[in-house]
Amino acid sequence: MAEEKIVLLIDEEGVISAKTIGFKGEACLDALDKLLGPQTITSIKKTDEYLQQVSAKSSIKINMKRK
Repeated sequence: MAEEKIVLLIDEEGVISAKTIGFKGEACLDALDKLLGPQTITSIKKTDEYLQQVSAKSSIKINMKRK
């Protein structure tokens, strides 16, 4: 799994810009909401990573007995 990062930039006027790296899908928005609060975000520019699907791996082990 790729490392997930949030880079915050604060300009001279105090405006905060955030860039997420390594997140896929809406996980980036969830992380930003937790960090900054949902009322803080005023605009979003979606990247290619946003459009990528999150793949979940699962495995099932079935034990069967003969009768």
